[in-house]
Amino acid sequence: MYHLRILIFFLCVTVSAVAQESIQIGQLHTISSKFLDEERVIQVYLPKSYKDTDKQYPTLYILDGQWYFFNGVAIQESMRGEYLLPEMIVIGVLMDRPGRNQTLSKQWDEFKSFVQLELVPHVNNNFRTTQENILFGWENAGFMACELILDKQGVFDGAIASNGAYIDDEMFLPFDSLNARRYLYLANSTKDIYTVSYTDQAAEFLKNTKSDNLIWEYRQFNDEIHEASANVSLYQGLKFYYHNFSSLAFSSIDEFYSLGGIPYVESYFKSRGERFQLPTIVDEGTKNTLIWMAWKQDRFEAFDLFMNEFSEVLDTKRYASAYWQNRLAQFYLKNEAFEDAKKYFEQGITKYPEEKYLAKMYRGLGQTYLGLGQKKLAKSQYKQAIKIAKENNDPDLEKYQAELKTIG
Repeated sequence: MYHLRILIFFLCVTVSAVAQESIQIGQLHTISSKFLDEERVIQVYLPKSYKDTDKQYPTLYILDGQWYFFNGVAIQESMRGEYLLPEMIVIGVLMDRPGRNQTLSKQWDEFKSFVQLELVPHVNNNFRTTQENILFGWENAGFMACELILDKQGVFDGAIASNGAYIDDEMFLPFDSLNARRYLYLANSTKDIYTVSYTDQAAEFLKNTKSDNLIWEYRQFNDEIHEASANVSLYQGLKFYYHNFSSLAFSSIDEFYSLGGIPYVESYFKSRGERFQLPTIVDEGTKNTLIWMAWKQDRFEAFDLFMNEFSEVLDTKRYASAYWQNRLAQFYLKNEAFEDAKKYFEQGITKYPEEKYLAKMYRGLGQTYLGLGQKKLAKSQYKQAIKIAKENNDPDLEKYQAELKTIG
């Protein structure tokens, strides 16, 4: 019992220590607003790299930060790898009830001025921003998002209006005359009996209004209800705005060709680079994915195309292993491209003589020489493969021996 009491004591101390730890996400800042005649509190999230670099970041503004600020942060934390989304500053505007309803009914113009003329300048002056701004609004704040994205002030480049939207000629025509490119993502659900008709109206208006200045999309998430749609809308809206930010991915080689092949890929990265100030050349991720996909889908013509078009990627660290040299060589061998197979088998044997692949590569080189009609060299490679297989108790030893016997 004594030892049991001691164990329980230490467990309680440990649990108490863990319980006292806390996780802090973002900070609170106060802005004095002359338009609203009050102090307004905002939430501020800075990317993890912020303190260690001098780079600038786009900004995501979330109306109703008391509900959706953490959603924006979570998307940031989980979606930034491999150029899925850029690192962003996230600003949450706290709008707790009942003040929220008061603000979005009786102080509409004042709140709009606060956002454009006080909030955004405050953030730009106090944090390193690119001044590329995206706004998210849900329900009544969705109506506000529509109005702000079309406003002549032009402080927002994109807006996500979830479960609330309205657009008419009075709002749209002055914007369209500005010749300014902006993005609007509308989202709702047929289960949202309160607001779906408003979003339908906005989408119908835009459908009937031809304009090159507003890039827009309307999605219905009919599994969601009024209170829950905002979560998926925020994520999908950011994906819409950054639709050409990520590295290119294809579902098949057929899709690659149907979209335009290499010219399409090069055009995508050129446009992407110009829009987001990124390199305009095809990135390594896309090159690697295309090579791998052609191999996986057994499309040798495409594989050979990518190996030649993207030859520089083959000198990167990714391919610096016996595993990759053997894989590339085996695919060339399978398709009777013997000179290319020979090149990669020899590189693998010379540069990366790993025991796991060494016998396989010598055997492959033997098969390659057979394909080239050089039986003497083929036999010597097989003998080397058999020697290594014996030393390592390779289960393929008997197969190598049987294949050697068939060589005349």
